[in-house]
Amino acid sequence: MSVSFSQDDWISNSGTDRSGLVGVLDIGSNSIRLVVFEGDGRMPIPLFNEKALCGLGAGLQETGHLSEQGVRSAMENLERYFTIARGMQVAEVRVLATAAVRDARNGAEFVSEIESRFGIRVMVLSGDEEARLSALGVISAFPDADGIVGDLGGGSLELVDVRDNKARRFETTPLGPLRLGELTRQNRDELTDKIDSTLSGVLWLDAMADRDLFAVGGAWRSLARAHMELTDYPLAVIHHYAIGAEEAVRFLDEITRMGRKDLRALDAVSKRRVEKLPVTALVLKRVIELGRARQVVFSSFGLREGCLYDRLPQGEQSRDPLVDSCMDIARKSSRFSPHPEVLERWIAPFFEDVPASEQRLIRAACILSDFAWGEHPSYRGEHAFIRVLRLPVVGMNHADRVFLAYAILARYTGGIEEEGGQRVRKLLSLRRRDLAYRVGLALRLALTLSGGATELLESARLERERDMVGERGFVISMHGHQGGLAGDVVTRRIAALSEALGQEIRIEH
Repeated sequence: MSVSFSQDDWISNSGTDRSGLVGVLDIGSNSIRLVVFEGDGRMPIPLFNEKALCGLGAGLQETGHLSEQGVRSAMENLERYFTIARGMQVAEVRVLATAAVRDARNGAEFVSEIESRFGIRVMVLSGDEEARLSALGVISAFPDADGIVGDLGGGSLELVDVRDNKARRFETTPLGPLRLGELTRQNRDELTDKIDSTLSGVLWLDAMADRDLFAVGGAWRSLARAHMELTDYPLAVIHHYAIGAEEAVRFLDEITRMGRKDLRALDAVSKRRVEKLPVTALVLKRVIELGRARQVVFSSFGLREGCLYDRLPQGEQSRDPLVDSCMDIARKSSRFSPHPEVLERWIAPFFEDVPASEQRLIRAACILSDFAWGEHPSYRGEHAFIRVLRLPVVGMNHADRVFLAYAILARYTGGIEEEGGQRVRKLLSLRRRDLAYRVGLALRLALTLSGGATELLESARLERERDMVGERGFVISMHGHQGGLAGDVVTRRIAALSEALGQEIRIEH
């Protein structure tokens, strides 16, 4: 269910029409979070994202009721979030409640109080529906996802088998850290047996064997941050961070045995998450071991994003999230209306033998090729490189992200030697780094030739030259007045790309 506020409810925002904003408010067992998205297309952009750790499910296992302190905190923060939604002129807010609310004896009373106080409707999700929406969130961010989604909330762990862009099987288990309590040396064996006994009831868990486990939820993201800190990982992006199963099990076992002092010394982990970190690590460890997962891949997309993805037409669901995200960025930051298809078509002869997985990265590079034009000329390359590494986009892994950053760096500077890039070099193979360099130089040539007005490339045809012996190189054919596009700068760009490709490029008038 969702709530649509009438126009009379809005607080004035200087006349700005923000009717395209959509919010999802998730009332979980441990936290309440409001995310406001700009629109609800294939890749909605989050404009506001805030959570409050209210602990509604604290003590639920013993009392059967929502925590009184948690309810008070929840009401206070809901007041804040609905006030913010009105101030932002959010057109629609969807309010979802999960495990703690659906399981508590006073859950219905809590929902009734929210609805009467704020004049909205709350949808209490069943375990299967919560699992399905979380899986759709992962599918929206990983178009080729093949594995098991594990969404750990405060009160439950949802497991979903995903393949071919579909959620196939669901299971909800009571393995949330608020239910399990704190892990100690004394209760370690008891908690392990309880987790194993519960997971043995998931009859299809062996479907995880040699496939990916997609980890969703704030508690598990905290584990990813801890692993990044302990391994000095060079890229602080949680989404699509992957750890091989053996390494993950060793790391998680180490976390389960850490004392509170050592855990609090982890700068990357919120102090409010520290207490539950060992038990969340134990749950993840046993899921990996019993399911025999190939690796664990962390996802920042889950229930809220799945909620928006669920209502998209099938044609929009099938769109590439990386390409759509980059187009949104380009429309807002390019000098001219972006025409990436012209760029991609023009440079295509240089990269005919590149695999499809990298062709889509080349497409993304074409889209972003002019997005840093507004930066100071002396710093365009540096800023563009760092920005691409940190863009809030999905649909690519960390190596892909570095590939795209190097391509854009070469587009602006003609090289890939950037001080800020030394640490991330190890995430990309030498072959892919060289390819990114050549892509960047090709874009540099195309945009220099056209001055950024890429429509001009339509009359400066690029073709591969061949003779009876085989391939000789490339020719740029310029006709009529387009012959005036050539010049000293273009000649230098051609020379640099020709050297990188190891093939001749010539202009034919």
